[in-house]
Amino acid sequence: MQSLSLISLTLISAAVLAACGQKADETPATAPAETAQACGKVTVASMNWQSAEVLASIDKIILSQGFGCEVEIVPGDTMPTLTSMMEKGQPDVAPEAWINAVREPLEAAVKEGKLHYAAHSLTDGGVEGWWIPKYVADANPDLKTIDDALKRPDLFPAPESKGKGAVHNCPSGWNCQITTDNAFKAWGAKDKNFVLLDTGSAAGLDGSIAKAYERKEGWLGYYWAPTSILGKYEMVKLDAGVPLDREAFDNCNAKACDNPTKTDWPRAEVITVVTDRFKNAGGPAYDYLAKRSWGNDTVNQLLAWMSDNQAAGDDGARHFLRNNEAIWSTWVSPEVAAKVKAAL
Repeated sequence: MQSLSLISLTLISAAVLAACGQKADETPATAPAETAQACGKVTVASMNWQSAEVLASIDKIILSQGFGCEVEIVPGDTMPTLTSMMEKGQPDVAPEAWINAVREPLEAAVKEGKLHYAAHSLTDGGVEGWWIPKYVADANPDLKTIDDALKRPDLFPAPESKGKGAVHNCPSGWNCQITTDNAFKAWGAKDKNFVLLDTGSAAGLDGSIAKAYERKEGWLGYYWAPTSILGKYEMVKLDAGVPLDREAFDNCNAKACDNPTKTDWPRAEVITVVTDRFKNAGGPAYDYLAKRSWGNDTVNQLLAWMSDNQAAGDDGARHFLRNNEAIWSTWVSPEVAAKVKAAL
């Protein structure tokens, strides 16, 4: 009875396929290749800063709506998330991992096959340095390097030190406060009639840029990308004028140091990290993460919109996907793009 039933079912199936103009061994022409392998459950880390939060939300929408994954967003931060991925294999995806601070153990985990690098999340990497407003750069085309700017204290007046220029420091307690202080020493800014201005907090630093822009005044100081401020206020990064000396930066300029040297800031590598389980099980969903990458200008503009509209990651993700199809559609197939668009 069992063999007769199987034969009957086979004949019926063949007849149905034949009626549709297909052979029994052919895949239906309308079945997208992306559905050939089930994506399953995926945990995605949403780090506690704006660009990482919105990228995790973008991944959630595309993975769930485009690839049929069951996505769970979990809170994260650089060290605890990557440590958990190395030791426990969870979460599956860290969309925006700034790997410089944990490079050695992470490289070891990659060599062992526990973790894998997908795309560079930020094509430009994380960028640090000293910046000036674009209107100052446009009015003074000779200002290209840090040395050039330090020749003109008159362009960057210190608010409480008449006749002196000001370099705005990084927020108190951040490591970049140390690197900025050391850069101030290395470039001999004090001897060039500049003072190092303590901004106190991230809000204080951002506020000083906003205030300068509103008044069209000069501003010189430390900042980084990508950030919402650089999406709202167009700034120009000064060339260090010297290459990165990695040994000098790591052993002196990034620490309390009596004799810092002129060196460029290292560019942070920002990579999507995935577990071995997800790389093997994700199929086309992993291929998406291996392609998904965007530039700092795009991120800056999105973060500025989020800040102006007090938008969380999910709202920012939907705004990006609705208004930047030319960017994200290159990350996926036309079939997946159509599914995502329909879901929006």
